[in-house]
Amino acid sequence: MTTVTTYIERLQQAADKAQSAETAYRREVVIRIAALERERAFAFRRMNLMRSVAEAAKPQMGDDSDPAERSGEEIAVACALALLRTRLGWSSESEARDAILTHFAPVVIALHRASGGAEMPGETSGIDDALERFEAWYEEAHGVSFWMLFDNPMPDTPRVDF
Repeated sequence: MTTVTTYIERLQQAADKAQSAETAYRREVVIRIAALERERAFAFRRMNLMRSVAEAAKPQMGDDSDPAERSGEEIAVACALALLRTRLGWSSESEARDAILTHFAPVVIALHRASGGAEMPGETSGIDDALERFEAWYEEAHGVSFWMLFDNPMPDTPRVDF
């Protein structure tokens, strides 16, 4: 081999190495962007759902510290769980859906109590803890994030002109 041929081969190896590094980096970036995209989507889903659930769970009158007023908490839970069923498009019952609603109820109770003056008004750590426990339970039970349930695309409705 000549010196020039060896030199060109070294340049080719350097070019191939640079191309491999760029390709690997592009793959990493795609993966990282997808992870950030998913994280953002879940954060907005969490915020939007919890805003609606908080509104549904808000005490309507009185305060729940009196046992006679506990029915207000039950009504708030029923309203919030109905809202969750609607948001998820659940029109029928199943054992799996009932389990989800049962495990989500403590989140609603925490929201209701925090918004109504019972226990420590303005304290959100109970809500955070309840939501984290629910999300952990769901992920352990189903192998995916709860927020993936909101990925179900709505079927297109045909447009009919008369």
